[in-house]
Amino acid sequence: MTLETFLNALFLGLLEGLTEFIPVSSTGHILLAGHFLGFENDGKIFEVLIQFGAILAVLSVYTAKLLRIAADLPTSAKARRFVAGIVVAFLPAAFMGAMFHELIKTVLFETPVLICTTLIVGGIILLFVDRMTLQPRYTDVMDYPLSLCLKIGLFQVLALIPGMSRSGSTIVGSLLMGTDKRSAAEFTFFLAMPTMAGAFVYDLYQNRDIVTTDSLLVVAVGFIAAFFMAVLVVRWLLDYVSQHGFALFAWWRIIVGSLGFLGLAMLG
Repeated sequence: MTLETFLNALFLGLLEGLTEFIPVSSTGHILLAGHFLGFENDGKIFEVLIQFGAILAVLSVYTAKLLRIAADLPTSAKARRFVAGIVVAFLPAAFMGAMFHELIKTVLFETPVLICTTLIVGGIILLFVDRMTLQPRYTDVMDYPLSLCLKIGLFQVLALIPGMSRSGSTIVGSLLMGTDKRSAAEFTFFLAMPTMAGAFVYDLYQNRDIVTTDSLLVVAVGFIAAFFMAVLVVRWLLDYVSQHGFALFAWWRIIVGSLGFLGLAMLG
């Protein structure tokens, strides 16, 4: 691994951890940054596999709550409904992701113009929804009914298009379906665990023939960087969105998408 490759992997890992759980599209950011840095890897495995660092970040922050839910499963209908809700919300994106895996990785991931477009369009939608006067009916993720979880899961399918953002799609869907901002963000944390773990395992299996020791070392650098940055973001995000909403992230998306178009026009 060259110093340049190491530094690129470190930067992209930090970028992944920073953007994975905020509604700005971590995949869109990494693909655009990788494009302009000239960072190449076979099968785009780096962009998917470093997400496992973000998964571990959520697990580390929510260990106590997850253990409590697991302990309550035999006796608590609420705990069983919550777990069932996460599974129900996970299935639509898992099914569609497996069905269109090759299209996503070989076409959509390789189209920077699409990514810039979805960043801007998603930012405008997020800004509009954030400013809507909505009356939340659900303020605790443990009380989300299965029908609501399924609808949120259908919104998550939009995130298969790079630049749309997994957390952005689920948060917008949650708000439109009657949740408050804090629980919408928290639900996307929990939903991220099976979604990103499934993508990790499936992508690793699909690309098992091209994974080398060198590529794993590059992934490891990005993985570690993503973990530590994501821990900071997860601990901070819920309090921030409770007080300030999502406007900052909407403008973030619009600015990054616009800069991406500018960069493509100037540099190709």
